[in-house]
Amino acid sequence: MPITPATATHSSPDGTADAILLELVDEGGVTIGTAEKLAAHQPPGQLHRAFSVFLFDEQGRLLLQQRALGKYHSPGVWSNTCCGHPYPGEAPFAAAARRTYEELGVSPTLLAEAGTVRYNHPDPASGLVEQEFNHLFVGLVQSPLRPDPQEIADTVFVAPEELAARHARDPFSAWFMTVLDAARPAIRELTGPAGW
Repeated sequence: MPITPATATHSSPDGTADAILLELVDEGGVTIGTAEKLAAHQPPGQLHRAFSVFLFDEQGRLLLQQRALGKYHSPGVWSNTCCGHPYPGEAPFAAAARRTYEELGVSPTLLAEAGTVRYNHPDPASGLVEQEFNHLFVGLVQSPLRPDPQEIADTVFVAPEELAARHARDPFSAWFMTVLDAARPAIRELTGPAGW
């Protein structure tokens, strides 16, 4: 993993990772504290800050990722390009750019804010709860992908009709449609007549 100002403060000198803390927020998205990542996802869930990224190629196709099978939360399901949690005090935009690079090995050529959405999605498979205040971002990817296999099992670019067919047959993350629908106005502004 690349060492950035954010990640440097979350690694021990001996190379072991410290407990990952998430930023707890109130219903308006104002920071009210922190919690350990897994604890924040235990039922009933603690409302915390998150982000979701939707990247598109030059043909207006959405980049999906299949989450790695080794992930403790929602393994093997398809989801948006990248999602995660800012470290406490880290700007959501910076976190979105950082995690996109860490997971996919690319930096977006464009990344723009696309609003926020608040949701509560229990995951029946794991028993964990996504209780999130999610910052949305849309952008373009124009470089070859270099996915981290510990994070991502597969990737695919899809047009809207391809997404509909895939969503009908394959497992997707519990939050996927919520964040996609919330980001659609910004996606349409970015992609134009691509049909989103």
